[in-house]
Amino acid sequence: MTLDVQYEQEIKIPVRYVNVPQNAVITSNEVDTLRVVVGDKGITLLGLLYGNSNNSIDIDFENFARSNGTGVISNIDLQKLIGKTLPASSRIVSVKPEKLVFYYNYGEKKKVPVRIQGQVIPEPLYFISETKYLPDSVTIYASRKKLENISVVYTEELHYENFHDTLTIETNLARLSGVKMVPNKVSVCFITDVLTEESIDNIPIVGINMPEGKVLRTFPAKVSITFVTGMKEFQSLTPDDFLVVADYEEFSHSESTKCNIYLKKVPTAIQQAKLSVNLVDYLIEDQ
Repeated sequence: MTLDVQYEQEIKIPVRYVNVPQNAVITSNEVDTLRVVVGDKGITLLGLLYGNSNNSIDIDFENFARSNGTGVISNIDLQKLIGKTLPASSRIVSVKPEKLVFYYNYGEKKKVPVRIQGQVIPEPLYFISETKYLPDSVTIYASRKKLENISVVYTEELHYENFHDTLTIETNLARLSGVKMVPNKVSVCFITDVLTEESIDNIPIVGINMPEGKVLRTFPAKVSITFVTGMKEFQSLTPDDFLVVADYEEFSHSESTKCNIYLKKVPTAIQQAKLSVNLVDYLIEDQ
């Protein structure tokens, strides 16, 4: 008696695109399943939910594709297509989404790099010394206008905290309307290192914007730099990785016997870099 009563039940119906020309690429990935509320007797709904019948619907590309790179299947057309897969006694109560929009192009594509979004924070005293992507770029298919405006694609939001070993994550790429990504998932590897405060000595001071025939002599001629970095990174550093300068255009107009020096270049993995001194004595010599 229970199974003979009328009920309403949501079922999921997959969508497939058929009769797509060989030179056309469907770039939509927003909706591949419809959520349909169906009304019928309990026994019939049980068959729809747990039976082996194939309730997928086929969207005929040729019937719905427009010349502007889009295709629209209205709610009425969706209900007609869904109705063909249901028993004659079933009635469609609602369909979500109410209409289906797909995008396509004829092979326009380009390759763009991948970047993460979200927060990935290791334990205190550790930092992420390097982030590797596999692959580091993907091919995107979209309309010409969208291709021109997309320079990078992002992963889904990542949230990981309090780790100290290398962390590898398999993640999907964040979806973009009307854009197909190949592949649509990547592997991201976060390589960690231990933070340490270190210093490097004997970094020469270089004069910049010097007039021809003049040489800058500073006292001291070389300085030290303190900084925070990872243990692995520190072991590979040399004084040549840093650049300390004094600008002739600045100190040539000053009556002081001292000039400012600036840290102009540091490796990307260096944090909180500081010079041992910021002012030095100087002389200008003619060559």
